[in-house]
Amino acid sequence: MTRRLTHIDCFSGPGGICTGFRAAGFETLLAIELVESCVETYTANHKDVPVINKDIRDVTEEEVKRIVGNRVVDILTAGMPCETFSTAGATSRSFYDHRQFLYREAIRLADAVNARMILFENVPGIQTKKVAKDSDRLIIDEIYDDLAKYGYVHHISTILNAEDFGVPQSRERFFILASREKLDLRVPVAKNRKIVTVEEAFIDLPEEPKETINSAKKKLENGEEIEVEQYKDIDSAYSKLMKDRDFWKFEKKELALTYHFAPVHRKGTIKRFEMIKQGEGLKDLFDKLMAEHGPEEIERLQKEKIIPNKWYIQRNRRLSPDKPSVTVTSHCLSELVHPIKNRALTIREVARLQSFPDFYDFKGGKFVAPHKDPQQDKYEQIGDAVPPLLAYHWGLVIKEILEGVKVTEGV
Repeated sequence: MTRRLTHIDCFSGPGGICTGFRAAGFETLLAIELVESCVETYTANHKDVPVINKDIRDVTEEEVKRIVGNRVVDILTAGMPCETFSTAGATSRSFYDHRQFLYREAIRLADAVNARMILFENVPGIQTKKVAKDSDRLIIDEIYDDLAKYGYVHHISTILNAEDFGVPQSRERFFILASREKLDLRVPVAKNRKIVTVEEAFIDLPEEPKETINSAKKKLENGEEIEVEQYKDIDSAYSKLMKDRDFWKFEKKELALTYHFAPVHRKGTIKRFEMIKQGEGLKDLFDKLMAEHGPEEIERLQKEKIIPNKWYIQRNRRLSPDKPSVTVTSHCLSELVHPIKNRALTIREVARLQSFPDFYDFKGGKFVAPHKDPQQDKYEQIGDAVPPLLAYHWGLVIKEILEGVKVTEGV
């Protein structure tokens, strides 16, 4: 009997990579995550995976070896915090701190267990970030040199867009796959796969979910009560996949539509949403108002608290139903507007855009100010995660590399 390939999940978040690798047939031996709410979500869905809830810098080689034992570790994955590498905000990119070197901790632990391969994931901006403000040395050069110091001399890198792998979201991410062995390294390739639209992702979800207080209740096995909704009697290939426990290799249980309740908005916010068309955002609204009515109209709407005093490029972007979503981030609650209704997205809708299956359980608070609280609410957890479907396709390729056989895709 062929053994299952094994995986260590660093910076695991709520479990995006683990979920995709699980569908591809991997066994995750260990996860490492600092944020407690992410650990709660991870454990709720992957009960058989031990999780070390610590800053990775404080995780010792002995701790990892104790959990892994004599098992062969085929791959260690690490999606390091991306704030200092992102070009979306000049302020965050101007930081030069320990976060941009956390990849070294992943290499250290990979070396401790003699992991055969390492997979790094981050935003494309990591390729141009310097090690210090006045330095010409790039972080990416440091990464390659540090990999080589530990024997990971073979590597391949790429930028992949999640929309090319069945995720209903345009999301570009940079990857490095490194190995100690001389293997036929390769990356997932999009093979004329059909792009999944927002409409296909949301097709069976009610556009007007009940408010939390009026939702039906379902008692989970642990006694916790959770609000549930009813699916619409219509499906797409994508919505069926999000409900398919066999594909994701999760235990078969009764399926309920959870976390599908609409955020409550002020009347002024609803009026603002009414003014934003599909494919447009808050900046577009400001530009349109200035061109058509001038600053006086903007001042009036600001006094009535319909539009804010400042606009942000990413804020209040109404999705187009016939296209994939724009990138889902940790700020998705304030950034994304439903394609038809004048409201922000529900937790389940955001999870659909990230390709988390419908039976995935999210812990932690509903609403927390992103990056200002040590915990992450459900929106921030989902927005920061690696899309499970993209991780699944990485898992298939890694199996091909390590096992030397062609793996048939499930989707």
